[in-house]
Amino acid sequence: MADKKAKENKDFVNPIDPDKITENPSTLPYAHTVGGAVIKPTKQGVIRSRALTAMEEQTDMQLAQIKEQIDLLARQAHAIQERKDLAARIYEAKMGFKPEINHIYHLYLNHQEQHVLSMIAPDEWLKPKFKRFLYTVKLLADHTWEVLASGDLED
Repeated sequence: MADKKAKENKDFVNPIDPDKITENPSTLPYAHTVGGAVIKPTKQGVIRSRALTAMEEQTDMQLAQIKEQIDLLARQAHAIQERKDLAARIYEAKMGFKPEINHIYHLYLNHQEQHVLSMIAPDEWLKPKFKRFLYTVKLLADHTWEVLASGDLED
C-alpha cells in the first residue's frame, strides 16, 4: 500500500507554473487567491503619486534654471578673465602716452616681437610701421580693455 501511494506521488505533476507562485503570498501587492480581498489603490496613493510627479517637474525646472545661471556666470567669468589677460598684455606694451578712459587705441606687434599701443589706426598709416595689427581696443573705467576689432591674431 505504501508503494502504491509513493508511486502516485511520483507521477503527480503540479499544473501550476512555478514562476507564478510565491513562497510568501503576504508580500504580493495584489490578492493571491480567487477568494482573496481585492486591493485597490487608495486616493491617498493617487495623491502621493501626483504630488511626487509635480515635485519632480518643479525641481527639474528649478535645477535647469540654476544650470542656466551657472552657465551665464561661467561665461561672464571667462569674459572678465579675457579682459584681465588683455589688460596685462597692453600694460606691458610700449606706449608713449597715458591712455584715457573711453578712448580708442590700437595694439600692434612690432618687428622685435614686442607689443605697442598706438593712437593711430591701421588704415591711418601712410606706410605700415608694424609687423602686425592685433586689436582695436577701448579703455574701460575699471582699467580693463574692451576689444572693438581684431586684426592678425597671434598664434
